[in-house]
Amino acid sequence: MNITIREAAVRDTSSVAELFDLYRQFYEQPADLPRATAFIADRINGNESVILLATSQEAGPVGFCQLYPTFCSVEAQPIYTLYDLFVLPIARRSGVGKMLLQAAENRAMSDGKARMDLTTARTNRQAQQLYESMGWVRDEVFFAYSRHVDKQSAS
Repeated sequence: MNITIREAAVRDTSSVAELFDLYRQFYEQPADLPRATAFIADRINGNESVILLATSQEAGPVGFCQLYPTFCSVEAQPIYTLYDLFVLPIARRSGVGKMLLQAAENRAMSDGKARMDLTTARTNRQAQQLYESMGWVRDEVFFAYSRHVDKQSAS
């Protein structure tokens, strides 16, 4: 499979949105292509993230990753959070995920980021093996927490 990776542009919104909707389904969210499309369109149009798109001549778009710019207060440096990484099942084990991670690292370096952070499901062993094979280090010091913010949780 001949893969090309490039930054997604406005013209790629629908292709990325389809992949993003499948990514969300992988994480047990219901299919919702209109929601995925609106979310991706907002990120691209607002320059709020960097989306790298993997395409092949044979299959078209086969994967993507999305980087969000943020900061590390402790290091007092800008970083990227690699929040989304998804490869279609037909392209898995072909090196697409690794290529996307390498492209993300190159982009982080060229954008002057100190590092990249990511999280993945504890059960996603295949992804964990890929990350660790590429030098990513699992955090054994910090716990990650989240809290939904809505009217009921505000009290």
